[in-house]
Amino acid sequence: MLITAECQSIREDGGMSIPRRHSDPARVAAGERTFFITASTWGKRGLLQSSRAAELFIRTIYDYRGQGKYRLHEFVVMPDHFHVLITVDLDMTVEQAVQLMKGGFSFRAGKELGLKAPFWQRGFSGIRVFDSDAFENQSQYIRNNPVEAHLVRTVEEYPYSSAQRSDLNPMLERLKPVFLEDLYSV
Repeated sequence: MLITAECQSIREDGGMSIPRRHSDPARVAAGERTFFITASTWGKRGLLQSSRAAELFIRTIYDYRGQGKYRLHEFVVMPDHFHVLITVDLDMTVEQAVQLMKGGFSFRAGKELGLKAPFWQRGFSGIRVFDSDAFENQSQYIRNNPVEAHLVRTVEEYPYSSAQRSDLNPMLERLKPVFLEDLYSV
């Protein structure tokens, strides 16, 4: 049996050593990463059901987007939770982005609305989005969430979502499918 030095090597004592890795960690994690995020209010209380609170949360996520902390593709603010579809760069983790949203809202809600902490359940749910199909599925889920929850009859009726907004970041080019005819078109 031929054993190459690249794949594995045999130690002097006859045992196997760990295979050498050729992946560069910077390349593995490099670039933008897109996530579907869900976070809930403390005890699933309806803290976001008032117009003032929902609009403040939307202003908060837009403010951090405006600062370049992340790209905002979709969102919905439900009475007791929110969903966002965001892209973060290498210098920002998804955890940091969610902390900005939750912490920024908590600070502003205390100051502007007189609400008292705690606001949020610990942690959040995050799903990595790798391609255009997943991106579209998560976008549809976000848009349809108020209808599925029987808050409204149509997506357009719900004021606290990105469904009717045109000022969102588009899907990243790297998520879009590449067709062979596009690669070899003359």
